[in-house]
Amino acid sequence: MSERSRIDLLRTQLAQGALAVGVRVGIGDDAAVLDPDLVWTVDASVEGTHFDARWLSWEDVGWRSFMAASSDLAAMGAEPLAALSSLVLAPSFDDAALAALARGQAAASRAVGAPVVGGNLARGTETSITTSLLGRAAEPVLRSGARPGDGVWLAGAVGLAAAGLGLLMQDARVQDARFAECLAAWRRPVALIAQGRALRGVAHAAIDVSDGLAHDAAQIAEASGVSLFLDTRALQAIASAALVAAAERLGRDALDLALAGGEDYALLATSPAPLEGFTRIGTVEPYREARVLLLGDEGTKPHDPRGFDHFA
Repeated sequence: MSERSRIDLLRTQLAQGALAVGVRVGIGDDAAVLDPDLVWTVDASVEGTHFDARWLSWEDVGWRSFMAASSDLAAMGAEPLAALSSLVLAPSFDDAALAALARGQAAASRAVGAPVVGGNLARGTETSITTSLLGRAAEPVLRSGARPGDGVWLAGAVGLAAAGLGLLMQDARVQDARFAECLAAWRRPVALIAQGRALRGVAHAAIDVSDGLAHDAAQIAEASGVSLFLDTRALQAIASAALVAAAERLGRDALDLALAGGEDYALLATSPAPLEGFTRIGTVEPYREARVLLLGDEGTKPHDPRGFDHFA
């Protein structure tokens, strides 16, 4: 089973009765929405799946695990309030590593404005960090509101994090200054809370780009029953010199990295009007043969929305 099909299985089993206890939005969006105006999300970062300590400091791990959860709130246009952190520590994990991980979490929580107010600590076979964040949004932006005629808007860079990971896998000691932006994008991503605020009252739909731009665009398209047309020329125009250089080093196409690379924590939205801090990269159309289509110099073609899947 794929990640999506397993989420659907869990939704079927777990969602019964949720609306009866004040849940406005349950399983299936970036975060749940509870009355009154509370937005709640959780994200896990597992050693060997989400990170490799050979390529990151423990401060990096603490920072990025917190920012990954925070990005879900940004996509809903929510204001972060507070967080819980649950740590499972491997036997080899020592006190110095714990102090470093906590410093990274604390720095990220200050940057986001959501203090860690509790959590849990346990021992396990591998280290994992599970972060739960609570926020507030009077009218949270969902994935399901995209309408034909909306523009498709992007805030943040896409492809850099995947490029950074690829470079580290190729050479764990890479220090070329041309790639600093890529390495920072993977090690120290930043949840776009301020850009999330710009979604309020304007955007019809939004999602955070954690599993790849095309993959997450397809999530909006499916939830909204539409097709998203992505303009490859617009994406190429905003590709940074660092992404182009990294793609060349990796033997990859920069556009492919932008479309399929994960862990960017950019924001993708649909809106009838421009959004502050966002660049237009496409259009929402009535459903037409595929959820995501690419528009380029050679016309329009359906795109297979590859992205990260835990169970692929």
